[in-house]
Amino acid sequence: MAKAADRLAISRPVVSRTIAELEHILGVRLLDRTVQGVELTRYGETLFRRGLAVFEELRQSVKEIEFLADPNAGELRVGVTEVPAGGIVPAALDRLSRSYPRMTVYTEQGSATTVLGHLRERRCELIVVRLLTNEPDVEIEPLVYEQLTIVASKRSRWAARRKVGLPDLIDEAWIQSRQEVAPGGPTYEAFKAFGLDVPKCMILSDSLNLRYGLLATGRFITMIPGSALHYGPERASITKLPITLPRWRLPTSIVTLKGRTLTPLASLFCEELRFLAKPLVRN
Repeated sequence: MAKAADRLAISRPVVSRTIAELEHILGVRLLDRTVQGVELTRYGETLFRRGLAVFEELRQSVKEIEFLADPNAGELRVGVTEVPAGGIVPAALDRLSRSYPRMTVYTEQGSATTVLGHLRERRCELIVVRLLTNEPDVEIEPLVYEQLTIVASKRSRWAARRKVGLPDLIDEAWIQSRQEVAPGGPTYEAFKAFGLDVPKCMILSDSLNLRYGLLATGRFITMIPGSALHYGPERASITKLPITLPRWRLPTSIVTLKGRTLTPLASLFCEELRFLAKPLVRN
């Protein structure tokens, strides 16, 4: 109670009286007071969770008014996983920043589960992630089903080969993510189509930077999504191997909370993502 009073710059009795009035209006107890301190009841947790959404909408309203008053001063909060962060998201931010050079962008990065949690906690307005789910509280807009390409270092013994097949690569030093080699993943499906088992991976990692670093040794091969090859930094030291793979079954998507109105800057960012996804869909 004392910490809440300090944070709100009001007296402790005012905090206590306000909570008591809320409990009287709602007809339920919101807090349990014990010798260990104060904790939310089930009713209190419900009010707190819904209250977060109310205050977030108010904050979004303030940001939208600020944007209307000065479009260059907008604020954008985006969550992103490794692959979009390596290609399409920085490309979209670059395009947006040319029109709004004084905007401020905050990013949250992690696994799909992590950034989805950030979205629900209102730390992000939207996330860009490889995801397809029926969870009732989110809206999913697929952007692209990624085309993957097998790449190796130009120092690799495979770089000069005009004809290379998946069976040739089964004993190579692969770098893959767990999703890629799991049933339904692109590596699993590609090798299954040849009646082959998934190759044993030497390195399991989602990190694009780690993959590029290991590729430079000339010993490893991996798959790189099309968006990272198309929009990411050009890597003169790697080469694409002439092997066609199936597209990933999970789309890279824009994910937002249902019923949440995006700020104008977030809506413009989504437009840039849609524009940049078009050539990836055609390739």
